[in-house]
Amino acid sequence: MADKTQSISAEERGKLIKAAFEAKEGTYSPYSKFPVGAALLAFDGQIIKGANIENASYGGTICAERTAIVKAVSEGVRRFKALAVVT
Repeated sequence: MADKTQSISAEERGKLIKAAFEAKEGTYSPYSKFPVGAALLAFDGQIIKGANIENASYGGTICAERTAIVKAVSEGVRRFKALAVVT
């Protein structure tokens, strides 16, 4: 089986981590007080951001990674190179 892993450049990595910290600003976490940001790097170079969104029921809470993935897929982006998550 062929190795399908790919690496990203140091520049891409830096941009992705910076975007994840920026995404964290959009958190809604009044219950846990634990803000999380995520950023996805698409194969076309787009960076899609997401933050955790809490709900009083906890079961309705959405993690930052899921927010970013849902945003990307709903916009037609379905291939990703990397993901950064920060707290």
